[in-house]
Amino acid sequence: MPALYEYFGLTVLFYSNEHEPIHVHGRYQGTESKAEVLIEDGKVVGIRIVAVRGRRSLPPKQLEDFQLLVERYAEEIVDKWIAYFVLHKSISSQRISRRIR
Repeated sequence: MPALYEYFGLTVLFYSNEHEPIHVHGRYQGTESKAEVLIEDGKVVGIRIVAVRGRRSLPPKQLEDFQLLVERYAEEIVDKWIAYFVLHKSISSQRISRRIR
């Protein structure tokens, strides 16, 4: 379960047994939501936040942070997905200590 980002208590990660579409999970204090990266013609065109079955969704502030982070880092997330799931490379976690605006 590789972590991609840590952001003010929010952890953004892949599960090791993921499937397409490209997506990440955001976890915070026992809650979890998922963000799907929408791609058309090889370009990121949007982000869709969805619930994770059997889990309480992120609280509103963390959900807002999660969406902002995924929007800001969407292309990097796609690159990390390819590196991890297609090329079978290890990926490193990044701690983000400045607020995303």
